[in-house]
Amino acid sequence: MASAAPRRLESYVYGAWTAGKGDGLPLLDAGTGETVALIDSKGLDFAEVLHYGRSVAGPKLRAMSFHERAAMLKALGLALMGKKEEFYAESFRTGATRADGWVDIEGGIGTMLTFASKGRRELPNTRILTDGNMEPLSKDNSFSAQHIYAPLQGVAVHINAFNFPIWGMLEKISPTLLAGVPAVVKPASQTAYLTELMVRRIIETGLLPEGALQLISGSVGDLLDHVTGQDVVTFTGSAWTGRKLKAHPAVIANSARFTMEADSLNASILGPDATPGTPEFDLFVKEVMREMTVKAGQKCTAIRRVIAPRDHVDALVKALGDMLGKTALGLPDDETTRMGPLASLHQRTEVRERIQDLLSDAEIVAGNPDNVRVASGDAERGAFLNPILLYADDPFGAFKVHDVEAFGPVSTVLPYDSIEEAVELARLGKGSLVSSVFTDDPKVAEEVVLGVAPFHGRVLVGNRRSAKTSTGHGSPLAGLVHGGPGRAGGGEEMGGMRGVKHYMQRTAVQGTPRLLSAVTGRWIEGADVQHGEHPFRKSLAELKIGDQLMTAKRQVTLDDVEHFAHFTGDTFYAHMDEAAAKANPFFDDRVAHGYLIASFAAGLFVEPNPGPVLANYGVDNMRFLTPVYFGDTVQVRLTCKEINPRENANHGEVHWDCQVTNQKGEIVAQYDVLTMVAKIWPPAQAAAE
Repeated sequence: MASAAPRRLESYVYGAWTAGKGDGLPLLDAGTGETVALIDSKGLDFAEVLHYGRSVAGPKLRAMSFHERAAMLKALGLALMGKKEEFYAESFRTGATRADGWVDIEGGIGTMLTFASKGRRELPNTRILTDGNMEPLSKDNSFSAQHIYAPLQGVAVHINAFNFPIWGMLEKISPTLLAGVPAVVKPASQTAYLTELMVRRIIETGLLPEGALQLISGSVGDLLDHVTGQDVVTFTGSAWTGRKLKAHPAVIANSARFTMEADSLNASILGPDATPGTPEFDLFVKEVMREMTVKAGQKCTAIRRVIAPRDHVDALVKALGDMLGKTALGLPDDETTRMGPLASLHQRTEVRERIQDLLSDAEIVAGNPDNVRVASGDAERGAFLNPILLYADDPFGAFKVHDVEAFGPVSTVLPYDSIEEAVELARLGKGSLVSSVFTDDPKVAEEVVLGVAPFHGRVLVGNRRSAKTSTGHGSPLAGLVHGGPGRAGGGEEMGGMRGVKHYMQRTAVQGTPRLLSAVTGRWIEGADVQHGEHPFRKSLAELKIGDQLMTAKRQVTLDDVEHFAHFTGDTFYAHMDEAAAKANPFFDDRVAHGYLIASFAAGLFVEPNPGPVLANYGVDNMRFLTPVYFGDTVQVRLTCKEINPRENANHGEVHWDCQVTNQKGEIVAQYDVLTMVAKIWPPAQAAAE
């Protein structure tokens, strides 16, 4: 890589790019040792940073609906993907190869796009979320309660690690912004130049409300002194630093939410059935190899402890040693390189020291930490370190192995003599982000997963059938929780829409259904309704929450049931055999099919002529509550429950509360009908507008 004059990193705070007033700490290229940038945050007003986010960006974000925020994230993600080559070029300086950079850059942007997509599909077009069903608090339904989630009115402070300068930021700010909360990002200094570049490109898009994203390049100074109970602090890094931040007086005094992702001695278990020569054995070797060498082992999810049947250890060590010995170590932008350097010379020294700690309980069986062999680059100026594989013959006596994390291309093989021992060894990590087991035996999978799940945030089961589609041991995914108990920090990130709720407050709201419906933006039982034109004749421009239809009535006859049974093939005895039906404790006689009642209901409420209802795309929460007997009469009450217009489309989703009752007023069936409805009708009018 060509040398260039180091640039001075800036912070983006209170609406402007601002350089620190100090001399700046030099940040070195991981592969060449050249100075890339200078970093310093001296002179920033950290109290103002938080105030600016709360007062300027907070109201703007909270005024947007979830769908509007999701559209904003989608547009931003697509814009960033178009600039990915610029990020790759800078990423080489962090020690990341092209493949490593893909995980960080496209993986990070992909995470943002996933949150955008899930937010649009899974969240309503409202500004708050409802949690669970309405709770009736009175017999006459005049007093009810509804749990809601509302955005916190503070700022999310994200203090990130050096290993994923892009993904680490985007996986945190995506759910934060989707929730309606501004973010302040503090990247680890060593690779902050890549984060700063991406933030510059984000700000240049103009897609975010001003103040929604601020960046601190350098120390956070006294920032935590100013957090309140409406703020959130997240931290990724060492457990020691995390515990120090979590114990900050302002965090404790204000009960500020604090999420930590810390050290993690992740384990991978080779099942007893996965003998040498089986697909599972080969997959296990490849997975350990990959987790040791991707990002030079600098992943919080990397495999640190390799747990294998004692009888298979020799074959495993040989297979891993052969593969690791062929790993081409060199400059990240060299196409022949298979593993780049660590992030810094300091990091290499740190890893070497941790290897010495591990040697008190284990022996090196592959690699030499003091003899660096490179295919390109300078072995001393660059932070290079060949992969190191250790073996501990007494795994239950190897205390350091279960306590010390060498954050680099280092793993230790631990033998076990029973699957119970394998599970216990995994637990000795005292809580980890992820564990995995490679087996094709369902009983082994069950025993391992149930045994290790309480100690891990995620468990992967690998075998021959999922080999082509598995995302692997070390890949956190936007839809899955990322975090772990105990030593791993006790936190949780992502997890799809679960992660959005981390930045919201759950509150129980009590009142009349009419007012609760106004608060939540969705109709609930007891709220106001409007009758008039058939609601299926109304476009989204005309439709209102609470628009209701009471249908005509229809009697259910023996001929109806007989015809439906023979036409569909559903001849279940309760519909066809009088004696058998009466013997059933739930029925007094032969009963009508539940789906026959749902079909009759559709026939009663559907408006047959062409109109704004474009399609019925589903039914949710269907329950059959009271048996329908021959001669009973059914009637439908259909109420517009929720309206979700789609961004950049001429239609939206409408949820209808469908309640079917009998002649006694008893509820026979209850469910939600889901339809696609045009925003404007007729189409010619929409085209003209």
